[in-house]
Amino acid sequence: MFKGEYNHTLDAKGRLIVPSKVREELGSQFVITKAFDQCLYIFPTESWENFVSKINGLPASKEQVRKVQRRFIGSSWDCEMDKQGRFLIPPKLREYAQITKDVVLIGLSDRLEVWGLEKWTEYCEKEEDESIDDMVGDLVF
Repeated sequence: MFKGEYNHTLDAKGRLIVPSKVREELGSQFVITKAFDQCLYIFPTESWENFVSKINGLPASKEQVRKVQRRFIGSSWDCEMDKQGRFLIPPKLREYAQITKDVVLIGLSDRLEVWGLEKWTEYCEKEEDESIDDMVGDLVF
């Protein structure tokens, strides 16, 4: 299970070093894709397959489903970690997430979120104005 927050930087080639604490669980091959809130998701292969299975189980006759398929599946990339624990974030995904150099990784159970530091800071500032009660709202645990 992924958890925690990690700060890293991209190298000049757009590669990110995966924190050693999450490397083993992530595996050497994984998937990266666009996510919500202008960040990226990184899924281990098995979690990705479960995620895609849920999306593909929805009725493709609905326009909203096709949009979700295009967003997540159509923008996904297979990645492979090198011996130094690095992988390349594709330029299109870096552009989407506005990632230039400083990166924040957030562990979210079955996946990681990848944020550009500026976007993450902006998101956190908005979140500070919300109480946990407002965030949870009517959600049922």
